[in-house]
Amino acid sequence: MKALVLGGGGITGIAWETGLLAGLADAGVDLTGADRVVGTSAGSIVGSQVTSDTPLDELYRRQLLEPGHPEGPTEAALAAIGPRVLATYAVAVLRSRRDPEVFGRLLGSRAVRAAARGRTPSIAERYDQVRQRLTTTTWPERDLVVTAVDAATGELAAFRGGGDVGLEDAVNASCAVPCVYPPIPIGGRTYVDGGMRSGANADLAAGCDPVVVLSPLDRSVGPLRSARQQLAELGVPHLVITPDDGSRAAIGSNVLDPAARPGSARAGHAQAAAHVARVRELWG
Repeated sequence: MKALVLGGGGITGIAWETGLLAGLADAGVDLTGADRVVGTSAGSIVGSQVTSDTPLDELYRRQLLEPGHPEGPTEAALAAIGPRVLATYAVAVLRSRRDPEVFGRLLGSRAVRAAARGRTPSIAERYDQVRQRLTTTTWPERDLVVTAVDAATGELAAFRGGGDVGLEDAVNASCAVPCVYPPIPIGGRTYVDGGMRSGANADLAAGCDPVVVLSPLDRSVGPLRSARQQLAELGVPHLVITPDDGSRAAIGSNVLDPAARPGSARAGHAQAAAHVARVRELWG
């Protein structure tokens, strides 16, 4: 059973992952038919898109649209994970003592307070933005896993179809970057970005072989463990692809900047050529 894991990385991460998938498919290696797709934050949007009926080349074309294009999403005010938010994360890393659930609780509580003080968009505004990027609001008839973190407990939530949580709610929760976007209430609980537990949550591919990870931000910081660490512990054949120099330059310093979206998509598409042989060998 093959798994495709799609990590978080903002608007540019969506574009880079889509471009990379399209580039690989153009070279004859289509990862979108994976038996399991795990999506975290930006990856949850890409995961929901590639498991829908929308062709991959159309998804890639949409990423190439410049901001303001009539076929593209209506962009909200420019957001950024600025110094104040980064300082909040740094304090949480120190106070968590390498415990991911403590880290999740600390950021969850800060996210709730920030939203209550009006420092984030409203939930309605956020749903509108995410809805414009989804190609469906219905769970696919495939094994799609969407991750989030419970703001009160710090525990991982792995949403799937067939349960009580709709796809749109799950994706909004997975993309709820603490102190940037509002935490999402679902079924009496409140959730924040799944990337607050791991950039890709690649360990949710347990039981699969092989596993390919596309992770714009595959980092190990404090309690956050990288996809490489998680998959090494699982002991399964895997490949983790992260942005190369060209892709990092295209992505730039603000992963939430829609102006960098077309360039990030093109860079991902171009980067695919360097990975075709290894992916084909692993994927079969």
